[in-house]
Amino acid sequence: MGSERTGRSADLVWSPRWAGSASHGPIAPPRRRRRAVSNEYRQVRIEKLTKLRDAGVAVYPDRFERSHTLAEAHDLPEGQEGVSVCGRVVAKRVMGKRTFVKLQDMDGSFQLMISRDDLHEDVEQSKQLYTQVKKLIDLWDFLGASGATMRTKTGEPTLDVRSFTFLGKSLQSPPEKYKGSQDTELNWRRRYLDLVTNEETRARFRLRTNMVKAMRAYLDEHGFDEVETPVLCNKASGALARPFVAHHNSMNMPVVMRIAPETYLKRLIVAGYDRVYEFARCFRNEGMDASHLQDFTMLEYYASYWNYQDNMRFTREMLQHVIQQACGTLQIQRGEQTIDFGGEWPIRSLRDVIKEHSGIDFKEHDTAESLRAAVEAKGIELEKPEAGRGSLIDQLYKKTARQKLIQPTFIVNHPTDLSPLARKSDEDPATVDRFQLVVDTWEVLNAYSELVDPLDQRERLEQQAALRSEGDDEAMDLDEDYLLAMEHGMPPISGWGMGIDRFVALLSDSPNLRDVVWFPLLKPEGGHEDPERAGDELITEWRAQLAGLQGQLPAEVFSHLDQALAGIELPHPASEPEAE
Repeated sequence: MGSERTGRSADLVWSPRWAGSASHGPIAPPRRRRRAVSNEYRQVRIEKLTKLRDAGVAVYPDRFERSHTLAEAHDLPEGQEGVSVCGRVVAKRVMGKRTFVKLQDMDGSFQLMISRDDLHEDVEQSKQLYTQVKKLIDLWDFLGASGATMRTKTGEPTLDVRSFTFLGKSLQSPPEKYKGSQDTELNWRRRYLDLVTNEETRARFRLRTNMVKAMRAYLDEHGFDEVETPVLCNKASGALARPFVAHHNSMNMPVVMRIAPETYLKRLIVAGYDRVYEFARCFRNEGMDASHLQDFTMLEYYASYWNYQDNMRFTREMLQHVIQQACGTLQIQRGEQTIDFGGEWPIRSLRDVIKEHSGIDFKEHDTAESLRAAVEAKGIELEKPEAGRGSLIDQLYKKTARQKLIQPTFIVNHPTDLSPLARKSDEDPATVDRFQLVVDTWEVLNAYSELVDPLDQRERLEQQAALRSEGDDEAMDLDEDYLLAMEHGMPPISGWGMGIDRFVALLSDSPNLRDVVWFPLLKPEGGHEDPERAGDELITEWRAQLAGLQGQLPAEVFSHLDQALAGIELPHPASEPEAE
């Protein structure tokens, strides 16, 4: 930060640092000491707040009219009058009769120069205002200021302040130096601190916002209508995944949170929409790792009269446009790899890549038992070896082949039993007209020519329901309402789904999806301190297990058990008597 090098300086500068080693930072004081120090600082700030109010200052005003953002003001020419800016104080340097303050917002920063004699026509009044600047403005306060642009001797763009306004007092001190940038979990829990302290974090979320804007604009320009579909559903459909189960009190019935918006979007195609899309929050009660979250954002779209090949071309063109708009280049650095999204993308069959990397040709194994034996013979360990044939093929692909795919690659010709909602191939009825895009070992999107034959769809969903009754909790339910909608007629359709979080992580070289979600779900700090809360979660788990038995139990038995679990009231521990 540039400043005039005159007079005695008293620096108060907060300096965040990204991704340093824990060994580079100061030794953390004991937890109790940190808490005591924090409380002391908070009390000091409350005292300053009181002094400001006693002086008649409205510390928390309702608005401030700025003429420029900080980034815009930074680029203004020298000598421009009537400039008003606002932001958070992230640095402050007192130098005798002048104080330099650095403001920051999400898009940039800008320096203020506040002089003792320039704040009011009355000299004494100006001095009193300057005393407030020197003694009562703290780091992380919000401040507004008006004046004229200038440059310091070091060339730093600066606002020569003629008036200032308190816009909010921070009662908490900034994090300790380097703190927050090293502690990944703390960054997830306190994202608001992470965003203030780390430019890389701000850039990552700007990328996310710009990417979504570019996607929405591109789809709008190509004739798609944005719609909204239900989050609470009677049936889990649209993907092979285990749902979250909840209870609807007013209707007294179990509901599931959607795992995908697919079948409702297709209902809108039945209704006459030509092309639809939705940025949908989805929920899957499955394993958690760096590339999977249980609640995530998907973009799904459906286009009438397209097949999967039309969709594949559109996908490449749209994503190349979006990446160029959001990143400014089609060459993305990810670790030591350079991912090139330019040009044509190779197309490979699922069968070929699995055979190449595992030595197993799943076409030679028509049953789950046969395929399972072949996998065991190769010494390949799968997470769910008892699953059906489609799931075994998917696990085998992910275990042996997908991890070898780095550059953008379309994977096609998936088996029918792995894609219950996709149209069978005219060339090979054992496969479907489907493609996936894989980049740097991650599945980025899934798309296919949709199954629009209601009789074929019923047969496949009945097969899925049979698998579910045998214990496959990722198999789909039989959705009679969706089948009824299909019987009213569907045109040819191609559909597409992408995990937004995963694609942002890919483009931003983020190792974990939590890095690109503003507020990811985490366990409470310190674990379960409340036994009632732990009991509630146990009941929720029981109800989820019961939901997996739906269809296996008589309807009356299932309803009785579900209502019984819904009616359980946990005992409240008796409070201890007060000491006499």
